[in-house]
Amino acid sequence: MIRPFLNNQHARRLFLDRHLLLRPGSGPGKGKDLDGVLQGLGFVQVDSVNTLARAHDLILWSRRGQYRPQALERLVAASRTAFEHWTHDAAVIPMQFYPMWRLKFARDAAHMRARWPQWRRDGWQAELDTVLQHIADNGPACSLDVGGDEKKGTSGWWDWHPSKTALEFLWRSGQLAICHRRGFRKFYDLTERVIPAVHLNIRHDDHEVIDWAMSEALRRIGFGTHGELAAFFDIVTNSEAKSWCAAALARGHIIEADIGMADGSVRRSFTTEVALKSAAALPEPSSRVRLLSPFDPVLRDRARAERLFGFRYRIEIFVPEARRQYGYYVFPVLQGDRMIGRLDVKRANNALVVRRFWPEAGVRMGKARIAGLLSELDRVQALAGAHTVQYGADWMQV
Repeated sequence: MIRPFLNNQHARRLFLDRHLLLRPGSGPGKGKDLDGVLQGLGFVQVDSVNTLARAHDLILWSRRGQYRPQALERLVAASRTAFEHWTHDAAVIPMQFYPMWRLKFARDAAHMRARWPQWRRDGWQAELDTVLQHIADNGPACSLDVGGDEKKGTSGWWDWHPSKTALEFLWRSGQLAICHRRGFRKFYDLTERVIPAVHLNIRHDDHEVIDWAMSEALRRIGFGTHGELAAFFDIVTNSEAKSWCAAALARGHIIEADIGMADGSVRRSFTTEVALKSAAALPEPSSRVRLLSPFDPVLRDRARAERLFGFRYRIEIFVPEARRQYGYYVFPVLQGDRMIGRLDVKRANNALVVRRFWPEAGVRMGKARIAGLLSELDRVQALAGAHTVQYGADWMQV
């Protein structure tokens, strides 16, 4: 049997469309519209680096230009239509997915109990009941509110004080939930006081959760190997993903196809007939130049992005300055269905300071493309809280 083939251009467009980046974004970027964006993406990664805007805010702004950070805060802290937990990293997740996270809570708890005694300062396990009781009696708390007599140490994740570690364990295992943030600081409360009962009281068995996680991952990325599908929500194990794919293939729920990569090779992947048909019918991509977060969902799997777009991207925050190829925190730039370059820009007081733009090999920066990049920088000022854009000498590296 000859496997269907999806060429690289159609594969890129399908992938971008599933990530809400192929077509012009429209909508107010708040309330029900923002709920819809979050559900479409599956989750949005949360990160603290704020050289221009925090990762989650730039991810959502890239899809909805009217989005502002307060809108996401309201989903979590006021309307309770989203919650914070983990996928591959910290994320904001649609609230209706909460029942599916119970399996992750249990697995994360087992992992932490096995590994954290070697990774964390001693004494955190003895603080679990104390921290839980403190919050039950006194309401929401942050890490500053617990462990008053403990040596705080550094602020790094590797040196949390015992009560801070207990807070994180109770959250990751589902006993606490993040009720709001102040600044970027997390405040925790009892789960039953945060998660609406309509979601809190639903239970699914492991088989249902695995089927949901794999099906929903495939819906959001369009095609993938069993490992790529398992990694999307990071709930399902590799062996469970392999078994699910075999069973879904046998019953005709999914098919195998050869997906064209940027280098001309093909990669056998799982997909659906509906996805393949839709790929051929997708419209031409928006011509907008888009500034993306380094943690944008289309780049989260760095190896997949490199295979699909021919775009090798690494964050160089932890690379010594003298050894950086580009910069501390450089933003990928997308136009249409191509990654066209990367931009070193940061907010300084009320200005965006553009240091460098490096076009990708083979990308010609003509007048129209440069104008598109300048327009994007003008647009992002509102999100960043800037009033002007300043360009360094020789900022365009052509």
